[in-house]
Amino acid sequence: MKHLIATAITATAFVATALPGSAQDTPPNPYLSLQQEMKLAISRGNAWLAKQQKEQGWWDTEDLPALTALPLTAAVRDPSLDLTEELPDNLRKGFEWLKAQQKDDGGIYNKGLGVYNTATAVTALTAAQRDIYEPAIVKGRRYLIGEQWDIDKAKETDNPNDGGIGYGSHNDHTDLSNTYLAIEALALSKQVVEDGKFGDQPDLDWDAAITFLSRCQNLEETNDQDWASSDPQNKGGFIYTPGDSKAGEMKLPDGRTALRSYGSISYAGLLSLVYAKLSPEDSRVKAVKEWAAKNWTVDENPGMGAQGLYYYYQAMSKALAAANVAKLEVEGVDPIDWRKQLADKLLTGQREDGSWVNANGRWMESNPVLVTAYSVMALEQIYHSIPGKP
Repeated sequence: MKHLIATAITATAFVATALPGSAQDTPPNPYLSLQQEMKLAISRGNAWLAKQQKEQGWWDTEDLPALTALPLTAAVRDPSLDLTEELPDNLRKGFEWLKAQQKDDGGIYNKGLGVYNTATAVTALTAAQRDIYEPAIVKGRRYLIGEQWDIDKAKETDNPNDGGIGYGSHNDHTDLSNTYLAIEALALSKQVVEDGKFGDQPDLDWDAAITFLSRCQNLEETNDQDWASSDPQNKGGFIYTPGDSKAGEMKLPDGRTALRSYGSISYAGLLSLVYAKLSPEDSRVKAVKEWAAKNWTVDENPGMGAQGLYYYYQAMSKALAAANVAKLEVEGVDPIDWRKQLADKLLTGQREDGSWVNANGRWMESNPVLVTAYSVMALEQIYHSIPGKP
């Protein structure tokens, strides 16, 4: 299988290494020490995760294949693992268990949350870079594509939910979290179906998806919904689903009510826009980058405090790497080295046994398996996106 995760981890530029005796020396790699620290932390995190694997191959619970897919993704993206060699026995067992959960409809799930579980599973199977997993990936892709909404099979995206994806089986709403995970899985696995060996395959309605993404962004020029706001505090950021923000609402000076943008879902929005192939000069992409810079912090999930903090970290690392952001630019302050600040925060938060956990348990973040996988994946994303890294 071709290398399928390059889009997500490609850096914007290389830091050249001067040859001995060259006339013009280049500065040393400022991330060299950090790379070594991250590599060690990744190894310790994956070692802790390996100890949590059950004899049958799964992690934490059989009910949620995502809680097996995430540690598997963290394991195969470890810079110390040579993917040209055979997978270690425990990882092969984990992937076989994950693949065995696939249903006749192509979804990889057990007790609901079909999209969440399938998307994380497809991403994991893709990251393993093994031909043997390709049929399962193809079936999973079809399931995810089939979950995209088109209310009453309308010819136009005239319902706010149209173009988005929900939890599965076309439940009562769509949301940006499930949509972003599905878009990521489809984008990373696209090369599996591009050569035609699996015949004609469906694809997402990307125009409808972009319309849905636009309807989740606080940007009046591209969002046709009445609730959209371009007030300075929220402009460019994203909310959970059209008309509803997990961060609540706020009154504006002009008397209108704005739905508050928040951190984790704004990075989910940025990553989705990148994978939908919008230009860096597109107003939506520029606006969310500006919102991210103005609201930069690694001490909390902006708008949500400690809730979903590690989801925020891994979404941030993926989005900024995929968007080729070297540093965040904000007027009046020095450029923000997001890689260093985020890596330092994660390194200091690792526990003695190699794991991480959030004291705030919302969205399952009291679960150290989930949070450790998020943290390792975020560090790997930073590590692989460092400019000039061999």
